[in-house]
Amino acid sequence: MKKKKILNYISLVALAILSTVFSTTASAQSTTNDAIKKFNTLLNMLDRLYVDSINADELVETAIEKMLEELDPHSIYFSEEDLKASNEPLDGSFEGVGIQFNIFKDTIMVVTPITGGPSERLGIMSGDRIVQVDEEPTAGVGITNKDVIRLLKGPKGTTVKCYIKRDGEMDLLEFDIVRDKIPIYSVVASHMIDDEIGYIKINRFAKTTMEELRTALSDLNALGMKDLILDLQGNGGGMLRTAINMSDEFLSGDKLIVYTEGRAFPREDTHASYKGLFEKGRLVVLMDGGSASASEIVAGAVQDWDRGLVVGRRSFGKGLVQRPINLGDGSAVRMTVQKYFTPSGRCIQKPYDEGIEAYRNDPITRFENGELHSLDSLKLPDSLKYTTNIKNRTVYGGGGIIPDIFVPIDTTSNSESFRKTLNKGLMNKYAHEYVDSKRIKLSKKYPTEDDFINNYSLSEREIADFIAFVYEDSKIEITEEDWKVSGEAIKIRITAFIGRNLYEPSTFYRVIAGLNETLQEAIEILKDGRFEKARLAHRTF
Repeated sequence: MKKKKILNYISLVALAILSTVFSTTASAQSTTNDAIKKFNTLLNMLDRLYVDSINADELVETAIEKMLEELDPHSIYFSEEDLKASNEPLDGSFEGVGIQFNIFKDTIMVVTPITGGPSERLGIMSGDRIVQVDEEPTAGVGITNKDVIRLLKGPKGTTVKCYIKRDGEMDLLEFDIVRDKIPIYSVVASHMIDDEIGYIKINRFAKTTMEELRTALSDLNALGMKDLILDLQGNGGGMLRTAINMSDEFLSGDKLIVYTEGRAFPREDTHASYKGLFEKGRLVVLMDGGSASASEIVAGAVQDWDRGLVVGRRSFGKGLVQRPINLGDGSAVRMTVQKYFTPSGRCIQKPYDEGIEAYRNDPITRFENGELHSLDSLKLPDSLKYTTNIKNRTVYGGGGIIPDIFVPIDTTSNSESFRKTLNKGLMNKYAHEYVDSKRIKLSKKYPTEDDFINNYSLSEREIADFIAFVYEDSKIEITEEDWKVSGEAIKIRITAFIGRNLYEPSTFYRVIAGLNETLQEAIEILKDGRFEKARLAHRTF
């Protein structure tokens, strides 16, 4: 009886997927029914005749995954557990105790309590070590990130007891933490670069992103912001509605933001609909190969309406709309049903007709073809030319958003030892140990983030300590020649990690700005007259 139920469920799953893939015409419906019949026959034969017992659930999951792989790179199956995990970053919150943590010397170390969360309200501090959770020891037992999440996450309103070792305290501190909804912030940095230029970095498009962005824009406007650099580098996207609302903050009137179209869905246009908080100032959007989907919608709308400049490198090229289809048991399929198009008619999606392997290897192909160092390596035929809506500037389709001003990737500081040190996370690891041993002293000497950013620098002794630490930890030797090439970049990165451990995650971005070649180019563009030479329409909005 149980096997029969499983096979009936599998048939329903196949029907749900196949009937969405195929149209509802009579001939297509017949094809769908034939395919389901064939699939069901095979499963019944496997169940009855296969030499060993079968796991029907695993078989159907594999079949679904392989079926979707044949369609496109972004249609994907989620088990119930995976679906919950994938939704958390977009929901903008999760339920737990509210800390950012690292596994440090086989112990859970609190990097920082999340603002407004239950741990912060109870007085849990950066540098605290959680050595036991309820009855389970968490120090010296080989604990993993997955273990920590299992112990600390849980439904809102439930209580977890944490035993904490704090520097300067002889006895363990006990905290009964009532789990709550914890925000996942998507605006990870927001500050003034100088008296006129504001900077906002966004790392995802979630339900709470617009509230965060509007707060950041209001704060920066109050500080006298005239120009804005919007950093979407590495932002892999998220929710379509958030991308539309973000574009609306920068576009006036009822301008077209994006349109979608698919075989089973007619064209649907989405327009600006309200007065945004930054419709007239000079705007620069930063992009790179990690900027995808929702990021590309924003950049495409800004570019096509001549509202601002897109600076950096060609974006990823993910312009497919996924529709969630629940499969009845908590699992789901996110199936591609439409494509995104920018206001000028450009399709954001890059080609995927050479197969999923070639698609996944595209970042490597771009590097090998020299695209990260020179835009000339990208062949752009006239058939891919489009024009912007107001100033008739030439822009290009063919997949991804090609920047108005290209910035090559900077590899001048990449010595062999630098790459190894970076890949192994040793600068971050050293910064953790450094702050852990000097937290009280550093906090007294640099009571505010501004004090730290304006006055802190690594001493020669600390540099020597770091070089020795790297060799002791991983047998990586940083030679004098390597230091000449990479020393400045290493110092800035270590300082940024120290700042993040002492203050906020946003401190990292303030310090690391000097190594962000695209950001530095954007600042120069706003100061050297190139923005005006682009003949944009920002003053007429």
